[in-house]
Amino acid sequence: MYFRDLNLFIFQGKPVPHVLFQPRFEPWFHWHKIFDQMPAAYQGMSVRDLYDHLGVSMRYMHYYTGIPDPIRAVYTSDVKIREHFNDAEGWRIYETPYGELTQKFKKTIDQEWREVEYLAKSLADMKALRWLIKHLQYNFSVEKYQVGEDFVGERGIAQFWLPKSPYQALAQVWMKLNHLIYALADDIAEVEETMWVIDESYEPLYEQICAAGVVKIINLGENLHEALFSHRYFEKYYLPWYDKRISQLKQAGIFSHLHLDGYFHSLLKYLKYLPFDGLEALTPVPQGDVTLEEMKEAIGDKVLLDGIPAVLFMDTYTRDELMETTEKVIRLFAPRLVLGVSDEVPEGTGPEAMERVRLVADYCKQYTLPITGTP
Repeated sequence: MYFRDLNLFIFQGKPVPHVLFQPRFEPWFHWHKIFDQMPAAYQGMSVRDLYDHLGVSMRYMHYYTGIPDPIRAVYTSDVKIREHFNDAEGWRIYETPYGELTQKFKKTIDQEWREVEYLAKSLADMKALRWLIKHLQYNFSVEKYQVGEDFVGERGIAQFWLPKSPYQALAQVWMKLNHLIYALADDIAEVEETMWVIDESYEPLYEQICAAGVVKIINLGENLHEALFSHRYFEKYYLPWYDKRISQLKQAGIFSHLHLDGYFHSLLKYLKYLPFDGLEALTPVPQGDVTLEEMKEAIGDKVLLDGIPAVLFMDTYTRDELMETTEKVIRLFAPRLVLGVSDEVPEGTGPEAMERVRLVADYCKQYTLPITGTP
């Protein structure tokens, strides 16, 4: 059975003969390329070649692959933008009728641009930010999706991620978390109006994705963890929005999963009630703050994506420890399991990490599952 079929059958609850292993090591590959550290055995390979060489499944079409994101976000011609970048840093200024918004960037040692100053710094920036978001258009490109689907091919269901929920977008995209918390304390209505504008900006995108009839599984790339919000905020701002948007996807026949990593023990009580079909990157001990048994009890019959702590792919831990955890994840979660690395293979871990990926891949091919569907 091709990886693509396995991937879809797991979400559909259909019988699968063995475990699907879908590690994510694109950042590892990128790191070794830019620092000229690629192991001799993989010299000349593309990231897709390495997936094939190791005999593992692929998840995302546009993550460090050079394939375009099928979601495009562009500002209308009303937005005037000034910017300046050099080899090390840069800035971008957006002109609005309510004042200018500035963001700043620095280039990291691994040649990535990191945002170090966000557009909105306080409540005073909310009107300008709302105006800017109202002039931001999100669109889904079926053509670019097809390019990504062809790239992934039979390696898995080609996936991508949706923009973050309104609270999460403010906390991680438009503002720093501490600035958001202060703004909520100062004038909750002003911030909630901005959340509404963010949600409205997504409406055409969700309509286009649902109408396209090509997307099978999609991720909500929230990077959720308990340090970002109180339970009161989670219940007020996240849960109703998840129900609204994931209901749209379900009605269009699209499966979804939520990216949730970091510490999340206090969120366990919510997990089985979330509207998503699966949960991605839940990180157990020794890296996270929950046990595998707690995860199993908390998620019910949802699909677990990943499950093996990333640190076990480092030589800090033995291969035996890696395989013991792998066996336990499979025993607890299969067949509702897309086995992978929570969150992804650590970048600077050298050839040993890929040897460990191979070990897990070989084990999965030999591990026969009972031919039964979801209970």
